[in-house]
Amino acid sequence: MSYKEKKMSIAVILGSAFSNAQLGPYALTAQQVSTPWGDVEIHSCPIPNRDCHVIIRHGAPHRYLPNQIPYRAHTYALRKLGCQALLVTSSVGVLDLAVPLDRPMLVSDLLMPENRLPDGSACSMFPEPEAQHGHLVLEGGLFDGQLNAQMHRYFQSQWDETAQEVVFAYAGGPRTKTPAENVFWRKMGAQVNSMTLGPEVVLANEYEIPTAALVVGHKYSNPDAKDPLDQDSITASLERGHKAFVDAVLHFLTHIQPVPFGNRIYRFER
Repeated sequence: MSYKEKKMSIAVILGSAFSNAQLGPYALTAQQVSTPWGDVEIHSCPIPNRDCHVIIRHGAPHRYLPNQIPYRAHTYALRKLGCQALLVTSSVGVLDLAVPLDRPMLVSDLLMPENRLPDGSACSMFPEPEAQHGHLVLEGGLFDGQLNAQMHRYFQSQWDETAQEVVFAYAGGPRTKTPAENVFWRKMGAQVNSMTLGPEVVLANEYEIPTAALVVGHKYSNPDAKDPLDQDSITASLERGHKAFVDAVLHFLTHIQPVPFGNRIYRFER
């Protein structure tokens, strides 16, 4: 197969709303990909004329807590598989009471002040000096505007309106946030938060993979809104989130067109 005939390589990362190797009508096939941070399981989705890769963030079945997810290994595997466009998803707590639940929203910006992985190390694919390391310089933003524009057109066709865009705060787990912490995040400008997504977006950008993010609110994380926290309510919320995600994720895998990387890696002359 010549370079021009190579299939597009598109990927998605799925969160808590997905816990088995099935995406809508498609059965996913697992493969092991070796990386410097260990082997990881990447699923393939049999969409015609494309190489479509799926990372089930917490495992299938669900086994990884947010602090146990092998973020660097996942990102390295995506680059090894030639990923040209990535969609990261998450079920989120909603801090802004004007933001609806159970509806997919695109992410416009990230609050992650400490830029650290759960183990306390810097959130970077370059923990040690290497030839290709450099500073990630944000010129187009962590969330690619051209990918977001393509997804807006999809939502326009589905809802007759564009999707809402929200500011996301990464608040690492595995515990949930206190009421005071949620008030803090809201005052910082965040509209939604979760225990994942942030590291994946930063690391993918360091490997120059254009990235978009899609989130669905499954509860209000706001002291002024009293959400039930029993297990049945949480399960029902994740099921609603799963339904809301599936069509949008399949559209991304099937129809998204890769775009040029909108940021740059600044590398010192050697």
